Amino acid sequence: MFQKVAQLIQRSAVFVLLLLTLAAVAAFAAVNHLVTRYNLNQQARGRRLYAQGHADMDAGNPNLAIEEFRAALTCDRTNPQYQLSLGRALRDTGRLDEAESYLQSLWERTPEDGTINLALARVAARRGNLDEATRYYHNAMYGVWTDDADANRRKARFEFIEFLLQKNALLQARSELVALAAFLPPDPAPHLRAAQLLMQAQDYLDALAEYEKVLRLDRGNPSALAGAGEAAFQSGHYRTAHGYLQGAINANPQDVASRALHDSANLILETDPFIHRISDAERNRRISSDFDNAGQRLAACAQQKDVALTAATTGGAPGLAAVARPGSAAPSPLAQLNARWLEMKRQMPHLRSPGETDLPDAIMDLVFQIEQQTSAECGEPQGVDEALLLISRNREAADQ
Repeated sequence: MFQKVAQLIQRSAVFVLLLLTLAAVAAFAAVNHLVTRYNLNQQARGRRLYAQGHADMDAGNPNLAIEEFRAALTCDRTNPQYQLSLGRALRDTGRLDEAESYLQSLWERTPEDGTINLALARVAARRGNLDEATRYYHNAMYGVWTDDADANRRKARFEFIEFLLQKNALLQARSELVALAAFLPPDPAPHLRAAQLLMQAQDYLDALAEYEKVLRLDRGNPSALAGAGEAAFQSGHYRTAHGYLQGAINANPQDVASRALHDSANLILETDPFIHRISDAERNRRISSDFDNAGQRLAACAQQKDVALTAATTGGAPGLAAVARPGSAAPSPLAQLNARWLEMKRQMPHLRSPGETDLPDAIMDLVFQIEQQTSAECGEPQGVDEALLLISRNREAADQ
């Protein structure tokens, strides 16, 4: 009898154990189902908060968006997109330390990610940290992008160049622009933007080359014509500038800036005695006119600076004689130039002599020195004097 009771108890224990196991499995399944439902609900809530955050960012409510991104991140703590958006929003509201904390955490997980590096570059740029910005912008340029890698890398480089120009790092900006220009697609828009940035970097010859690429892709583009004209003018290639600026005016008669530069280029080409395709008589006429003009500029500047000059006559023509300032040990640079001008005036009748081959250069060298000195002492000139000053800065290229 005891044996039967023992067997009954044994079978009952197995049965109870089986029931308990089934109950545990059912409970685990139920809990797992509830956890899954909860996680799905949290993820759905996170997506709604994330979408609402972007809507508020677009609506100009960044502080509200930050709270929504933060709440979305609590719903799905492993979602890198929520963390990235929160970091960006914090950055855009000036909370740079907090933004960097979130972004740096992402970077440590995927340091090659182009999007994250660009976000960190913008934090560094907001701080004005050139070294940090350079590092992260370069990481973004050469990093991994999930889509349209070439366009995103190009966008990062353009943005970096604009930052460099803001920091007045012109040499570095020029280097980046030259590297960028070599790989631009055959599309006029990025070439035009590169040309405009090269102008800001004061790299006028490379800017001219980029504007000319635009014109090969989009002949008659008014912005490229005007830009090419200005770039050529700034680099001292006044004949090239004249042609492009004329095209810009034809394309847009309301372009006042191009018209002003065109008039200046035209005056330079009419004043320069060393351009090609003019006769000896015209060359001599221009030299004589430029010499007289320089003398008038010298007299006006001397008067402005209170350097006394007295009237004199040489060969029956009015001239200028220098008088040293009372108490001064030596004549001023203007007075010294005036003495040289008077001496050169006595040589002017020999200008037309075939044997005086060096005289034209000597006269114009003095004219250019007068224009440079008076510009330094009395400010930038106008009209013919401005034309002569510009020729003096790039005499060989003026007719190009």
